[in-house]
Amino acid sequence: MIQRFLLNLTAASLITIGVHAQAEDAVDAQALFDQNCTSCHGSEVYTRDDRRIDSLDALHGQVRMCEQNLGLTWFDDQVDAVTALLNREYYKFEP
Repeated sequence: MIQRFLLNLTAASLITIGVHAQAEDAVDAQALFDQNCTSCHGSEVYTRDDRRIDSLDALHGQVRMCEQNLGLTWFDDQVDAVTALLNREYYKFEP
């Protein structure tokens, strides 16, 4: 019974991860970044020695805050995709 539960849980997790990955692939994070993030600052904010972002959760929160401050009304998958882009290009936090 426990093995079957764990198997179902693992299968559901893999499906969820697959759907999330497809959603991120469908969002053009680079275009969102280029059109919005660079209007306020350059890459120096991501590469400076004293940057305030110290975790993936903090990065996600910062992207969400910027999105809201700019009145962009992004969907969650857009925030996730820009967060993933920034993490991949600059921050390198473990997922």
